[in-house]
Amino acid sequence: MHAPAAGSRDDPTTHPALSDSLRALARRGELRRFRRGAVLIHEGDIGQTVFIILAGRVRAFSASPMGDKEITFGTYGPGDYVGEISLDGGPRSASVEAVEACLCAVVTRQTIERYITENPAFAFELLAKVTRRARDATVTARQMALEDVYGRLRRHLLSLAQPVADGVPRIEPRPTHKAIAQSIGCGREMVSRVLKQLERGGYVGAEPGVLHLLRSLPPRY
Repeated sequence: MHAPAAGSRDDPTTHPALSDSLRALARRGELRRFRRGAVLIHEGDIGQTVFIILAGRVRAFSASPMGDKEITFGTYGPGDYVGEISLDGGPRSASVEAVEACLCAVVTRQTIERYITENPAFAFELLAKVTRRARDATVTARQMALEDVYGRLRRHLLSLAQPVADGVPRIEPRPTHKAIAQSIGCGREMVSRVLKQLERGGYVGAEPGVLHLLRSLPPRY
């Protein structure tokens, strides 16, 4: 299933989050729909395709050999793409699953090579994306090595918190304990235990769909 004619009413590449160059590349790909929970990419597989996200969201992650722990590297939506790391012919560095029903333009390495020949500037856009992903991976590795679970949880909550008029930062929608655990690389039970302690200490307050940061989270707990 290929993209409809550029500029047509049914053209899914018109999402404003796509850059002009990425939109043009997506129009050369094959459109594929994925249901929520579908795995687009399996870590370790050999693949030379890139998935340009046109609608919905996906999550890049790695799981332990036993499958009891996961670390989420990031969630991505329209205007993002995944799978670019394996364009060198190596194995996939992470798995990717759809956290929402999504639509992607799947582009092969050969198509990307031809596109870069015609549009050399896109090579710099692709390089910038790979560099940002590598930098993010370095930060994640540093946090995993140098911070304990509470330190990683504190950093994650602060990154999600949004200021509101009453001065009490809140996180909305409230993430599940499982989602937090996947983001900071620990077990769900540990997240539940630490959040319960913070709630008892008056640092956080929970209500359906919202988590309030009632007091400044201490550096250590």
